[in-house]
This record gives sequence, C-alpha cells and structure tokens, in this order.
Amino acid sequence: MKTLLDELREHLGVSQVMTEGDLTAYEQDWRKRFRGRALAVVRPGTTEEVAKVVRLCAKHGASLVPQGGNTGLVGGGVPNETGTQVLMSLQRLNRVLSIDSANLTLVAQAGCTLQAVQAAAQEAGLLFPLSLASEGSCTLGGNLATNAGGTAVLRYGNARELCLGLEVVLANGQVLKGLSGLRKDNTGYDLRNLFIGSEGTLGIITAATMKLWPQPGARCTALITCRTLDACVNLLAVAQRHLGDTLTGFEAMNRLSLALVAQHFPQLTQPLPAADWTVLLETSHPCDQAQAQGELEQVLAQTLEADIATDAVMAQTLAQGRALWHLRESIPLAQAQDGHNIKHDIAVPVSAIAPFVRETDALLAQALPGARLVNFGHLGDGNLHYNVQAPEGQASDTFLRDNEERAHRLVYDQVKRFGGSFSAEHGIGSLKLNELESQKGEVALMLMRRLKQALDPSNLLNPGRVLR
Repeated sequence: MKTLLDELREHLGVSQVMTEGDLTAYEQDWRKRFRGRALAVVRPGTTEEVAKVVRLCAKHGASLVPQGGNTGLVGGGVPNETGTQVLMSLQRLNRVLSIDSANLTLVAQAGCTLQAVQAAAQEAGLLFPLSLASEGSCTLGGNLATNAGGTAVLRYGNARELCLGLEVVLANGQVLKGLSGLRKDNTGYDLRNLFIGSEGTLGIITAATMKLWPQPGARCTALITCRTLDACVNLLAVAQRHLGDTLTGFEAMNRLSLALVAQHFPQLTQPLPAADWTVLLETSHPCDQAQAQGELEQVLAQTLEADIATDAVMAQTLAQGRALWHLRESIPLAQAQDGHNIKHDIAVPVSAIAPFVRETDALLAQALPGARLVNFGHLGDGNLHYNVQAPEGQASDTFLRDNEERAHRLVYDQVKRFGGSFSAEHGIGSLKLNELESQKGEVALMLMRRLKQALDPSNLLNPGRVLR
C-alpha cells in the first residue's frame, strides 16, 4: 500500500516533496521563536496540485500547515514538533495572472510577494497600496490569511478592504472559484470574508483579485517632532481636517525606537534632533507636486505655530521620502539586533491612545524596573506596536523567559480596559490562543468553532491555530 509520501511524490514530483536536508527556512519562524518538524515540505505549483495535496492528506489523516513567506509573528505558519504534519509552501504559485486597468483590478496567485504585486501594478501605471516592512518576503496569500494592515490603512484599509475575490482550496479538496472583480455582488453570504484573516484554518487561499488605484500625481513625506503623544494625536486631527483623504500614512515613533535605529544602523540619517515622539506623515495627491507640497507646508506651519509640533522637515525628492520611511521600517530590525523582545500588536481608539500609553508605561515601569518600552506604529488607525525590551545589559533571552507572561497580562488587561484589541494586525496563530479564549466572548467563540467544524470537520487545516 502506498504511503502518503509515496503519493505526494507521485503527484508533485520527487523534487517538490522535501523530507531531508536543512528545512529550517520552512520549519522555523523568522524570529526563531517557533520551531517544528514536518513530515514533509511540499511545494505545489498550481491550484490543482494544492487541491490534490489536500485530498491526499485527508485520505491519510495528516494535517496541513499552509505557509507563504514565513514572515508571521504569532507562530501560525510552522509545523508542530510531532513530525506528522505536512508543511505546504505556496511560494511556487507566484504569478500575476492579469491586470484590468479599466476595472482597476489585479489577479495574482497566493505565492506572489507583496513587492511583486506592487511592481506589477506600477508597471501598468497603477497603485497597489498595501505596504509592509516585510514586503520583499511576505506573500499575498499570507497577507490575506492574516488580514495584514501596514502603513496605508488610514487611507486604503486592511487587506480585507483591498480584496474583491478569492480562489480557495477547501478542506475536502474542492476549489471555491470566486475571482470576480465585481465591486457589487449581493448574491448570498459573503464567503470571501470567511477566509480573509482565518490564518489557513478554514481554507487555503491560492489566488486573489485585488483593487488597484491610479498612481498619485504627487506624494509628500514629512518628519515631525512632538513633545507628547497627546500632541501627536492633535497633529493627526489637524492633518485630517486640512488634508482629508490625501493623508495616507501617519506613523508615530517614541524616542527609544529611533534611538535603537541610530545605534544599530548609524548609516541611516535622522534629520531632526531626537524628541520624545516623532511622526512620519505622508500624503498622496492627484494634483502636481508643487501644489501638494504647498498644502502640506501650510499644515506644518500651522502646527508649529500652535506649538503642536516642535520641528519638522519635508522630503524634497522621492528618494528623501523613501529614506524617511526607511527609518520607520528599520525599527523592528533594530529591535531584533538588540535581542529578543516582548511584542504587542494592540489597537485602541485613537482618542484613548495617549492615556493608554501613559497609564501602561507607568504600570510596566513599576512591574518591570528598567525595562525599555519601544513604542511605534500606525497611530492614524489606532494600532501600536507596544514592545518591551530587556533592561540595558540584561540578557534578552532571560528577560523574555521570566517576564513575557506578566508583561502580556498587564498590557492586555489595559487594552481591554480601554476598549481595544490585543491583536490588531498580526493575528492569533498559536501564540495568542489563551488570550483569544479569555477575551473574545462565548458567543463569538461558539460561532467560530461552528464555522471551523462546518468547513474543516476533520481539523485538517492548520490545527491548533486561532482555535484550540
């Protein structure tokens, strides 16, 4: 009788079913926090091959872990330690299938990197606005499976808002073909949204139809310093009032986050003196560059005159704008260089951000003396990466081991008190199972479990992620 590995090799080819050699790139997450062992790493090249793998795994009773670029932060895309799970990498499904310029849509396979999707849109004279620090590695399927956010949510929304249609392989190997580029299709339940954000537990996304926009005529980027986080929130209100929906990015960074960038990446120029808070603001306009810069200059002048901002610099070229963004995108890399840290991906209403940070900073200072708070993120949509770094000179591994649970409990209790979410854009994976169970509510959990049971009754797809 043929084994599962025999049948996988028969249908995919021996080279696309890997069981030996160094499989670390697939079996370990990029933070090196989660490490498992797969029965095999399989690399299907078509939707039909994905479906065949799913059917074979169902036949042999083996569970599947789908994986995109393996850039996740919650342990949702690596196998467990049993050596019985099949790790399915979707990176060979990497083609942009079509672009419809009149309909402003793009169809791409799930294994396309986000950067490749952006480039294909740009080559057609259009814009795909989803942007993440990991865009050179993360994949479109992974972005959708986790409902990725990124730096332009303020204007364009999360991955969910950017998606019009999906092709999904179900747990029984059937294929849901829903790649329509329609913006209006009111024909029953919204099946697409079941799979977006489901982290591969309800189906395996193999392709998607995404919205595009015309390329902006002008793009302006500014770096602005403020004395307090309250002032940053006031700056956001002024920018929204005067710039409207041309405001596409509004990132806040505390003093320590940029100090770590200066320490670990001294070659990156920081054009303003260090301040307690720094804002990176970007606008995208249909008008010409001179008019766009004039509008932003007026906002900067107004906030400086009102003492909301203390200093500001505006990029004069696209290259300068990219350099300012590079500062913001280097914060996670600088943290990693500094050692392991306790990550929080939280969201609270924008109106509550300043009091939340004040209170939580004080509580953490009392509970974890000397701990360094690396606070940065997407202030415009209320999402902060509120991270806790070991005290200067203390081993980060030891600090993480001894304090992670306590830090999570303190921060997540505060998030709940302020009406927020403990997972804004990173997802649940296996890291946040307990928190989901304690905070989601009985009715919501009941409905989620019923959906899982209906779509994946054998618990074949990514078991132990999102739901226990």
